[in-house]
Amino acid sequence: MTSPNSRVSRRVGAIAPSATLAVDAKAKALKAAGKPVIGFGAGEPDFPTPEHIVHAAIAACADPVNHRYTPAGGLPELKAAVAAKTRRDTGVEVGANQVLITNGGKHAVAASFETLLDPGDEVLVPAPYWTTYPEAIALAGGVSVEIATDVEAGFRVSIEQLEAACTPRTKVLLFVSPSNPTGVVYPRDEIEAIGRWALDRGLWVITDEIYEHLTYGGHENHSIAKLVPELADQTVILNGVAKTYAMTGWRVGWMIGSNDVITAATNLQSHTTSNVSNVAQRAALAAVAGDLDAVAMMRAAFERRGQVMYRMLNEIDGVTALEPQGAFYCFPSFEGVLGRTVGGRLASSTVELAEIILEQAEVALVPGEAFGAPGYMRLSFALSDADLVEGVGRVADLLGSKG
Repeated sequence: MTSPNSRVSRRVGAIAPSATLAVDAKAKALKAAGKPVIGFGAGEPDFPTPEHIVHAAIAACADPVNHRYTPAGGLPELKAAVAAKTRRDTGVEVGANQVLITNGGKHAVAASFETLLDPGDEVLVPAPYWTTYPEAIALAGGVSVEIATDVEAGFRVSIEQLEAACTPRTKVLLFVSPSNPTGVVYPRDEIEAIGRWALDRGLWVITDEIYEHLTYGGHENHSIAKLVPELADQTVILNGVAKTYAMTGWRVGWMIGSNDVITAATNLQSHTTSNVSNVAQRAALAAVAGDLDAVAMMRAAFERRGQVMYRMLNEIDGVTALEPQGAFYCFPSFEGVLGRTVGGRLASSTVELAEIILEQAEVALVPGEAFGAPGYMRLSFALSDADLVEGVGRVADLLGSKG
């Protein structure tokens, strides 16, 4: 029982703060205090939202129809546009009635787990994972079953690992490609194999496709629901406008699923947030119904920056990084640094190392402990070329170079 003197419920009191947002907030606070801090923590494009989207929002502000409540599940025209965009970009056939517009992608994550999980249901969560997933699972009464991967395995989970982790309590497989935090993109054959395994086991799949358009080199995004169409009735697709259209602050995401799941999730939303801001929905409509020209420009910049970061990280003594395949992150191993004295302090964990780097190099990194992967760090390359080179250069100066 909760103590009568407890001011906060156990359920909410157990939530850990977002490590990525905390690092970003600390970096911004230090900057505001006059420190020349360079932050690699934020997972958001550094580009402005494309002009045609902003203009759509301005026009929406002036239209009185947007000053009132609208359907809790989203504007009908936006739901239809999301369905059309999904067919265009992934080949997955969905109807507007299978779409729920949410208050950002993070809200779609929470709504999906709340809709699918009963207390004690298990979710297979390949690690490294985005920090919000385990918290959303726990809040829904579920249990995260973490499956570790590492740089040697390319940060990709195997069928053998999934099979070993599956129990009679397993209900959901969480699948993310392109990945936050690793930047890894699963190849087509592995996605199909994982999908068929989930189908055979009768599991739900929640697939987060928020980085679908950010892939580099020869790597391509493939939706698990397209590759294994028989899985469609037990798949929930999560997405949004944040990463693709540089709209993180607009807070528009969506979940796509079977009619019964979307109806239930819409009922939940009707009692929690009601409809997403109408102005933001009108902006999202302009985004998803438009072309991808601005996306191509941003993707080219991210690919160039990712290559620069990858090369610079691998020149640092004790650091090993995979070449980024998607999203806008590098997730290097700092295990070769741990146990060393850095700047007069012993770095026994990546949490301690991140503190040392912030204090002495004035560079903010997110330690891998936040992602279920001690020994690693996440660095976003969604920042200017000059800041990227300066920031990684400071880390290299502090830790030393190879050779």
